[in-house]
Amino acid sequence: MNMLLMLWKNFWSGPRTLLFPERPRVTQRFRGLVQFDPDKCGGCAICKFRCTSRAIDFKGGKGEFTWSYNPGQCTFCGRCVEGCKDHALSQEMAPPPIYTTSGELKKSYTVARKATVKPATAPAAQTSTPATSNIGGAQ
Repeated sequence: MNMLLMLWKNFWSGPRTLLFPERPRVTQRFRGLVQFDPDKCGGCAICKFRCTSRAIDFKGGKGEFTWSYNPGQCTFCGRCVEGCKDHALSQEMAPPPIYTTSGELKKSYTVARKATVKPATAPAAQTSTPATSNIGGAQ
């Protein structure tokens, strides 16, 4: 009988839990989804080799390359961002959106390689000096 009384009181006492905030709070050192800026990328593929979870794929050709990112595999460690010398990668400070389908957040970019222009070097001015040899002590 004691249990029925407790259930009756709990039924009419109302909710005892607090509602979750709309978006979870993020800390100052939070690392979210990796963002790619194709305008800054030079196509070195260091990000692919630094990614321990193989979330970044890089396929390159002569004139263009394809950079792909799968957040489902990403551990959000930030090694790819730290290793990018062109600063083409960054991480969001917001938690990732909720998704239900596998691969829904995958991103892929096909980027034309930047033309590397090397400055033309002028041929070195040759100065002619008379070749004299003092080998063997001949005078």
